[in-house]
Amino acid sequence: MDIVSKAKQRHTIKSYDRERKIPDDVIDQLRELLRVAPSSVNSQPWHFVVASTAEGKERIAKAAEAGFQYNAAKIRDASHVIVLATRVAPSEEQLAAVLAREEYDGRFVNDAAKASQNAARLSYTNLHRFGQKDVPYWYEKQTYLALGTLLLGAAALDVGATPMEGFNAEVLDQELGLRDKGFAATVIVSLGYSGAEDFNAKLPKSRLAAEVVFTDI
Repeated sequence: MDIVSKAKQRHTIKSYDRERKIPDDVIDQLRELLRVAPSSVNSQPWHFVVASTAEGKERIAKAAEAGFQYNAAKIRDASHVIVLATRVAPSEEQLAAVLAREEYDGRFVNDAAKASQNAARLSYTNLHRFGQKDVPYWYEKQTYLALGTLLLGAAALDVGATPMEGFNAEVLDQELGLRDKGFAATVIVSLGYSGAEDFNAKLPKSRLAAEVVFTDI
């Protein structure tokens, strides 16, 4: 597979074919891509809500209707919709769970290696918690790494996508109970296939030239 060609072919879908659904095995691959996405010190400060039913998509669409109506159809008509939510503050329970999972998966050759990994993660976490006091922003950066993984993975699997920041986060957080779990909605991604009215499918991709965006040293 030529990943660059797939990246050049992808575009942000503006109108979905509501009759065409993504196969279950493809959705399973996209879910796994999100699960294994990279994050700073393996912090994994995210939670993903996946809607595949009309009822589930309608719950997410409420957040678009609250001031961002132009995105509502992209949510309702898509095959699947994923809400990428970000943890708003460090959780000792979650940090312990990550460490336990790393041990379960065999990442530590001995107790010293385990202690070193734990200390490194706590060091960066406390730097952002007490030093820079920017945990929500640092954590959101990790969620956007997962978003990039999802978008490129969808393109590789010939699935269209629409990432959206245009939604009422307060409405969505309340509808999905995210804040009660320590999370806040960061971005919504609709997934599916282009419909007949997807004007963006017919437009050429436009990016700045390589000599503008790269400096070789």
